[in-house]
Amino acid sequence: MKRYLVNLARRPDRLQAMQARAAALGLTLERVEALDAAAAEPAAMDGWFAPSGPLGEIPRGDKACLLSHRRAWEMFLQSGASHAVFLEDDVVLSPAAGALLRDAGWIPAGVPVVKLEHYGPPGQRVLLKDFRALEPNVAPDFEIARMLSRHTGAGAYILSRTAARLLVAQTRFTLPVDHLLFNPNNSPLFAHLPPWQLLPAIARQEQFLEARPEKSDIARSREGLRAFGLTYVRRELVRFGYDLRLLPRQTWALAKGAKFVAMKTEG
Repeated sequence: MKRYLVNLARRPDRLQAMQARAAALGLTLERVEALDAAAAEPAAMDGWFAPSGPLGEIPRGDKACLLSHRRAWEMFLQSGASHAVFLEDDVVLSPAAGALLRDAGWIPAGVPVVKLEHYGPPGQRVLLKDFRALEPNVAPDFEIARMLSRHTGAGAYILSRTAARLLVAQTRFTLPVDHLLFNPNNSPLFAHLPPWQLLPAIARQEQFLEARPEKSDIARSREGLRAFGLTYVRRELVRFGYDLRLLPRQTWALAKGAKFVAMKTEG
């Protein structure tokens, strides 16, 4: 299984840290040059995006992030691998990542996307169904389940070739990459490449770890748009409307056996 690391040229510190973490787990990473929002020509990015989307204006950092991931998807499709891991350079991998990211034999047939990380606050709850335990000889005490509610963050995930082809075929984006992949509320692609969640997760972004409180570069680029004001209130009302629209479907799923699961990270 290929393993790609999205990394900015101006963050060699993160590259070195990720390579060291991977080496300790017996893994190697192939670096993907991230598009730097601070240096990229606006026209080079804006042509890929609609002026606005379901969540409003997409910040420059999020635009650059999505196009960086798209570079990695293209590299994967040029390889002969059946699956690939995509990592951002601010994630911390748990001890079990060494076994799970070595090959794709544990991924059930027909599963196009596997989310590897726990994003958000401790105990973040996600609606899941179709729980499948992994083979004990591969990953004891692990399972995957299909996601039915929002669980964003694109710091660590796996794509099949089918999923990567669908994503690379897109020529116009209205959402950041994590919402595109992991937000059923407003992603038109969610149903076509339904993501599955690894339980427990094996990756956590540094911004959520008490010992590593550094904000991501993207988070800093969002601060202006997320300042309290009319734009912020409008965006949150729209977000709430999308949540309400999905409620009947989620209620039906709960009646059919789906469960809200509190996210946690292995180790």
